[in-house]
Amino acid sequence: MKNIVVGIDFSQNSYNAMKHAVAISLKNKAKLHLVWVKTAAMKTDFAQTTAAKDFLAAVKNKLAQWVEECKAESPESSVTSTILEGKPAVELCNYAAYLPKSMIVMGTHGVSGFEEFFVGNNAFKTINQTTVPVLILREDIQINRDLTEILVPIDTSFETLQKMKIAIEFAKDFGAKVCLLGVINPVNNDIKHVINVQLNHAAAMCKKANVRFDVQTLDVPGDSIPALLDAAKKMDVNLMVIMREEEHDLSSVWMGSNTRQIVNNSPMPLVIVPNVNQFLLNK
Repeated sequence: MKNIVVGIDFSQNSYNAMKHAVAISLKNKAKLHLVWVKTAAMKTDFAQTTAAKDFLAAVKNKLAQWVEECKAESPESSVTSTILEGKPAVELCNYAAYLPKSMIVMGTHGVSGFEEFFVGNNAFKTINQTTVPVLILREDIQINRDLTEILVPIDTSFETLQKMKIAIEFAKDFGAKVCLLGVINPVNNDIKHVINVQLNHAAAMCKKANVRFDVQTLDVPGDSIPALLDAAKKMDVNLMVIMREEEHDLSSVWMGSNTRQIVNNSPMPLVIVPNVNQFLLNK
């Protein structure tokens, strides 16, 4: 990862996201981009009671303060700030798309601060529109834990192994272990066979990268999402890496609504990886 784009709205949650981004840049010397988006309608009391010129000056001053804090914590990382205008999800995704080897880091809520930014649908719009991985944090997720174990759920879809690349990259940067979890749903011999094949491929990728890993399977006769989240809690992992499956992809256990369910309920930070093959098909 060479470029980390952080969605900023000056809420505590976007501050937590920035802290996560700094922790990553400390490991891989990635360039940090703090991005604030000016929208047509600013709803906070601060925006409504401040002249436009003074408001933007305040934003620039606050961004400069956050840039200096990032530089102090990660002195070997390049840190810049950018102000864009438009729809937050669109502008953030477009900005990240033009940077090589980029990732977006964002929170799922940002009600307090200069404006409502990543509230509700904006977070999911970013996830749905992005062509780069997104690291997303709910506002109640702790940020002061070392990254030691990364959970990678493996299903029967062809695309499921695409997320191994970024999981391995994180594991190498932090010296973490990759926890491969084969989700068997429905529970039958054919599905078990496919999952074992997928797990063997994933394990081979870890071995080739010289990354520590372990392999487990999870039999799920019913709804796979609660079972996965429960397993993640019991394993006490620090990060989970999932695919952003498209709505029409019936081969995957993670549908669009399931991705939303995981984001809303994950007890740890998530990295959501877009389906590269989907972009190739759409070209």
